[in-house]
Amino acid sequence: MNPAQHTSKDPRGNVDQSEIAKFDALGSSWWDRDGDSKPLHDINPLRLDFIDSRAGLAGKQVIDVGCGGGILSEAMAHRGAKVTGIDMGEAPLAAARLHQEGTGANVAYRQASAEEMAEAHAGEFDVVTCLEMLEHVPDPAAIVRACTTLVKPGGHVFFSTINRNPKAYAFAILGAEYFLGLLPKGTHEYRKFIRPSELSTWCRATGLRVREQTGLTYNPVTRHYRLNARDVTVNYMMHCSLEAL
Repeated sequence: MNPAQHTSKDPRGNVDQSEIAKFDALGSSWWDRDGDSKPLHDINPLRLDFIDSRAGLAGKQVIDVGCGGGILSEAMAHRGAKVTGIDMGEAPLAAARLHQEGTGANVAYRQASAEEMAEAHAGEFDVVTCLEMLEHVPDPAAIVRACTTLVKPGGHVFFSTINRNPKAYAFAILGAEYFLGLLPKGTHEYRKFIRPSELSTWCRATGLRVREQTGLTYNPVTRHYRLNARDVTVNYMMHCSLEAL
């Protein structure tokens, strides 16, 4: 069991204010492709293609949980999805809305928790995405439950997070934050990382079927990312579905 997990009953109680502050500090730099968000921009095409190839985004109702500055939300909208992007940080949402003014992307941004949206909009979305967010909340299992509530029967849910093992600590924290400078120092806390076995257990407990998982690896020499289904030891994505009734 992930030592960071606890049970939260308040929809807005599943929030770590220090984590919100980290991403608020990025301010308008969310859309600086050479700034602190550069890794998100670099991996976004890979994440987008993985999601689109499995869920078919065009014409779908999609909710992006923990949307941050809207990097994935906008990309999915440009693929023809009708996207709702939610986040608890004010600054990331402000950056998302400002960028949206220039692109006209079909995204409705809201400051709301996944649990709040699940209470008000159960079963309304064809696709739910929750990427790079689970490792930043006190109770990630509650987010999984909310995502399952949000998706329609027959719909798709996508998660991405970081594995918890010595290699992940070396690569995601020491390497990415301290040696390579890919992310600001303090972006991640090792104790909040989530093993695939833990995430898949939470998914199955809510009724989701785990269909596929793939790793996201980084080559420091070529500075390129790629998906690798055989290596989920650090960053990984998980594709789930809710069986139709």
